Parts: sequence; C-alpha cells; structure tokens
Amino acid sequence: MEVAFWNERLVQLANIDASQYQQLYRDSKRGRLTCPHCGEKMSFSVSIQHPPHFVHVADDEECETAVTSLLDKKKEELISSSPNKTTVGFRLPDRRTISSQSSTKPAEINWKKPEIVCRISNFQEQNDTTGEISHTYYQELSQEGFKLDPYQWEAVTTTEGPLLILAGAGSGKTRVLTARAAYMMTEKQIPSNRLLLVTFTAKAAREMKERMLQYPNLKPSEIRQLLVGTFHSIFYKMLLHHDPNRWHQDRLLKWEWQKERIAKQVGRELGLEEKEFAYDQALTQIGWWKNNLIIPDQVEPKDIFEERTLHIYKHYEEIKEKEQLFDFDDMLIGCYYFLSENRNLLEKYQERFSYISVDEFQDINKVQYQIVQLLAQPQNNLCVVGDDDQSIYSFRGSNPSYILNFKKEYPATKTVILAKNYRSVHSIVSSASYVISKNKHRYDKQLSALSNSDFMPLVFFPFDEELEATIIVEDLKERIAQGASPSDFAILYRTNVSTRALFERLVHTSLPFIVEQEGDSFYQRKTVRKILAYMQLSINPNHTDAMSDLIGALFLKQDVLRDLKALSIIEDCSLVEALTKLTQLPAFQLKKLKTIVPLFSKIPSLKPVDAIDFIEKEMGLTDYLKKQGNEGNAMDKGSDDVRDLRVAAQSHPSVPEFLEYVDHIIHKHKEIVSNKNTMTGEAIQLMTIHRSKGLEFKQVYVIGAVDGGLPHDYALDAWRDGNDEPMEEERRLMYVAMTRAKEALYISVPSMRRGKKAIRSRFLR
Repeated sequence: MEVAFWNERLVQLANIDASQYQQLYRDSKRGRLTCPHCGEKMSFSVSIQHPPHFVHVADDEECETAVTSLLDKKKEELISSSPNKTTVGFRLPDRRTISSQSSTKPAEINWKKPEIVCRISNFQEQNDTTGEISHTYYQELSQEGFKLDPYQWEAVTTTEGPLLILAGAGSGKTRVLTARAAYMMTEKQIPSNRLLLVTFTAKAAREMKERMLQYPNLKPSEIRQLLVGTFHSIFYKMLLHHDPNRWHQDRLLKWEWQKERIAKQVGRELGLEEKEFAYDQALTQIGWWKNNLIIPDQVEPKDIFEERTLHIYKHYEEIKEKEQLFDFDDMLIGCYYFLSENRNLLEKYQERFSYISVDEFQDINKVQYQIVQLLAQPQNNLCVVGDDDQSIYSFRGSNPSYILNFKKEYPATKTVILAKNYRSVHSIVSSASYVISKNKHRYDKQLSALSNSDFMPLVFFPFDEELEATIIVEDLKERIAQGASPSDFAILYRTNVSTRALFERLVHTSLPFIVEQEGDSFYQRKTVRKILAYMQLSINPNHTDAMSDLIGALFLKQDVLRDLKALSIIEDCSLVEALTKLTQLPAFQLKKLKTIVPLFSKIPSLKPVDAIDFIEKEMGLTDYLKKQGNEGNAMDKGSDDVRDLRVAAQSHPSVPEFLEYVDHIIHKHKEIVSNKNTMTGEAIQLMTIHRSKGLEFKQVYVIGAVDGGLPHDYALDAWRDGNDEPMEEERRLMYVAMTRAKEALYISVPSMRRGKKAIRSRFLR
C-alpha cells in the first residue's frame, strides 16, 4: 500500500522525502502507523530489491482495495478537501499530503532501483585436465580428496631454487603449501626438520598441520618435527633458545596498555594530556618505524604530531632498555641483528632450514624480508606465496614492492600463477577482477571461476547510513526466515566507525551476530564523548565523568577537575557553575567560561541534532576540533565523528531520551564484544575488510561504497597530491571485500554520508 496514517496524519509515499524513511520505519515499530480504512496497525517495509511500501499487519485485502479505490476515485476530492472533511471513515489532513500531479502521470516513490554490475565477462567452462597427470603421488592425493589442478601441481613439484607462487583469491594456496611440504617429505625424502613454513597467523599454522595429518604416507612424528609458525613465534624461539634471560617472556610487553603506560609516562614530560593526545596512533607510528628498521636518529618528522611521537619513541626505547623489557616488534628486530652479527650461528640456521616457504608474502615488511633473505642464503630454496592484489597492510609496514620485485632480487625465480578461483561464482570473480585491473602496480593475471550461477552482484542505493543498516538487517531477517544460516552472512566495512548503525539495528532484533572489533563503542570515541558530556552536564551539572571528558574541549588540564570538586563544595555550587569560579587562568579563558556556562541550561530543550549544532557553534567545540581534535589520526577525524553523531541523533526526539539510548548501546556493545569469544553457534559476522582477509562467506554486504568511505578520504587527499599508492591499496581493499563472497554480493552506495551528498565510489563507476 502507498497510503497510511502516520502520527494521525494521512501520508502518501510519493510525497515523503527519502530522508524521512528511517523515522517512518522507527515509528512503524512503535505502532504509530495505522490503516486509513480500518485503523489497524501497519508496518513500513524497506528492502534491497523492492520499493518501500506500507504493509497491513493483518494482510487485509479489503483495506487495500478500499484505499486503492480511494486514491483512484477521490484524488481531486482529497486535494481540495477542507481540514475537517471525513471520507471513507477517516479524517483528511489539512495539508495536501496526496500528490497534486495529474492522474496521467502518477507521483513516483523516492527510490532508486538497484543496479546489476555490468562489467562481467562471458563464463567459460573450465576443462578438467587433471587426468593428464600420471604421477603416483598425485594419484594418491586425488584418492584422498586432495585434488590439484596442473598449475597447483607444478607449484607443488617445484622444490629447488626461488619460487614465486602468485595465488589469486580463492585459488587454493593453503592446499598447495601443505601438499608441497608433503611432496618434499615423501617423494623427495627431505627430512621434515629441514623445512620451515612461515605463516601470518597462528590459526593458519594450526590449520596447515591439521590438514597435513590427512595426507598419505606422512607420519605424525614427521609432522611434529616440521616447523610451521608465525614470524614472531619462530624467531622469538630462536632468541629465547640462545639468550633465555634477556628474552624471558616475563620481560615482554604483551598488552597494549603496557606500551601505552610507558608512552604516557614520556608524554607527561611534554605536557601531553592523556585524554587529548592520540597515544594509540603514536604507538602505531612507532611500530611502523621499527618494522622498517628506522631507529629514532633516522626519523625525519613531517609534522608536530610526528615530532612528539619521535620524542616518545626515543624515550620509550631508552626505558625498555633500562628495564630490560621488549615488545613484539623487538622480537623481529632482535632476531635480525642477532643473525646478522653471529655469522657462525647464521650458517647453522641456514643449513637447518634448507627449504623456506613464506605464506601471505604480499604482507611482509622490511625486517621480516631481511630475516628471510639471511636464512635462505646461499641455496635460496625460497618459496613465497601471495597475491599482490591483496596487499592491504601498509599501516603495519608491509609493502607490495617485495612481492612485485621478487624476480629482480632473485633472477632465477620460477613463477607459477594460480588463476582458478574455487570459491566464488563467475559473476563475482569477473566483476572483482575488473575492479583490480585498474591498478597500475601489479602483476597482470586473469582470474577465472570454476562455477557459474544466475546471480549477478547488485549495487543498491539507500538514502543514508541509517537506512542502509535498516535495509540490510531487514534483508537478513527475510533470508534467515527462509532457512539461511546466520553464519552464511558477513557485513564488511572500511573502518570500525561504520558499524554504528548496523550494531544498533541488530541489537534490537533476535538475530545472533558477532562484531569482530576490539575497543569501545562509537559513543565512547574521544570527540563524541565530549559532545555527550555537554548534554549530560546540561541535565546533571554534577556529572563527574562528563566533566572529566569535557575539560579537554575547554582547553583545561585534567588536574582542574580536582579544583572544580573543591570549589563546588566550598561555594556550594555545581561542577558546571564552578567553572566560572576558577582562578589562575588567563583572562580570555575565564571570560569564555563565563560565556559558556549559562548556555548549558538551553541544551535540554533542544532536539539532540540541534543540540549538537548548538554545542559546536555556540559553546566552542569547533575551536577544539580545529586545534586538537584531529591530531595524529588521518583515518578517523574528530570532525567526522561530529557528523556521524549528528546522523545518529536525527531520529531521537529529546536529549534525555538520546542519552538514555546511548547508555543502552554502550552497555550492549561491551556485553557483545566481551562475549564474542564464548559465543557458540551460528552468527552474522560484522568486520572490517582488513579482518575479513582469508575468510569466505556465502553472502557478503559491502557498505559505504562512496568516495571518502571506500576509497577513504586520506587516499583521496594523497591522490590529489600526486601519490597514488594509498588509492591503489584502497582498490585492493575493495577487491578483497568482493572476493570474500561465494554466492552473492551486495554493495551499498548511500546517497548521503555524514549528512552530505555522497558520490558513488570511483571503484564502481
């Protein structure tokens, strides 16, 4: 149906702006939509495939017929009706909510039909050429269910010298790596303790060993002697073996808070406020320098943030050395220098590990690469497996140049391309391949799918982030009700902040879901907390935690909170009023505080979205954002958080109600994040594209595919400055996201993002 009573006024969908759809949906859940004919409850339906429409809860055909007849026969009468006229048992509105367009050209609902991805090549059936391989071990593998195609078999049987295996998405690289190790141990009679397999995750290492237990002619004792592990686990064991006291795990800074404690200790010397300086970002930058073997004396800071971070870096290293502590980055750096400076020991390890295989080679960083190079000499029996199109970890120091230049470093390299995708249907493989083909710095390879289907990837167009989340959750509910398992689905996004609306929507359903994310809720982000603090203090002017959050936005030191508490007791006033009674502040700052404090009383009467504007423009938040809010974080700016919060606040009627809602979401977020490791059974997965790497799902939703989202703003800024490397990595992220899908792929392009008109991602144009 196209007509309903909404909050006691008659509305027709053709005359409702898309910006109101989310509010209409929320009100329908609250029972505020009724049938114009019978007065029964109605719901508002939004979906990927179909235009929005009203649904009669009772599925009453008589009502639909009556309302349709009303629209057809009484349109002009409705338009000219007086405010008090009654027709077909309901009061007509005093405004012209029914379209005044002529009946020959009916009004259209504000909805854009989803588009089928058009850059899809014709599917070509793949011939089975495996019967041409007559090798005995190949036949044994096939009988055990480990079937290999000719290219995979070529990689398996190439054991000597440098080997580059370019393994496209879903091409079976894990099977190749394990089959190759099994082939070397059984057919080549190479002792298992001479082989080294390096993976990027402990999970991948475990899976490889478990899989190898199923291979023919391999004894469990041989597999136990095979060294499979991550860079950190393998090279840390080497250090621990030769210098157990220096590298005892009691000296390891195992947790991020331990590193932050030292960094903050140094930061206090610079007068950096703990709540204002981006220590997490500083530690990420320090890790990048260390992984690229850049010592403090070699750093050339680009801005004031890097100057401060360099100061922390120097003293962080000095404190660790003095207290004989080490972090995870030190394991690799320590091993590199240990091998470089102990030639005899290096030669023993070179003999011990005569054959080295490295998985996910596109994600290797400088220190990892140089350790591998040292160990592989002089035989250079080095097998590297990876896909330059999936190099997405530059923020950790990884660089696709190592895989792209491997053949230059090792001219005798044999290259094997695994170009058959065993995971996804043809339409997904073809469209993803077209996207990544636009990158300039890559190996040219044509990935092909083994399976075809009628499904075509869809691009759909919700109004904004709020409606995007609603549409996806409604789609999930429908598909799961039809028999799909929740674990069939993944929702992928560029940054964690993008999950806010989805999380809030899913919390209010019975659908099981897991958020693959550490850390706090969106509402606990630094800038968001400050805005919420203004609101909280407007209702409770003695809210201590809120005042602690607010102090930074007022350009005060945290120790001022102690003074405020004392003044509130001595002067018998609230914490907010105590701001005007502070002394020993510059005159301009005291004047500003006396101007701001009376404004707190105005906030409770405003709608939340208006309160945010008021706080930003009238109470000084804009000054804070300009001066400190974005420091050190190009990915998640404080000003962006303000716009995101404004979108979140739009559908809430009052500040108290919004704050109550926020508290509920923060509590649910903590509950779900803390319980995710103990959660059993099937669940929908919410994760960043980075976290999805190596995983696969039957159906994938990629959200926020607009310029500024994917690709991210920072890549667009770099591209405008003439640096296309970040843009190429963003395109690789899109490729990774698309190739996680096995059967179905939906890409969302919201028309509005953060309250502004959005442009479809250049990767989809």
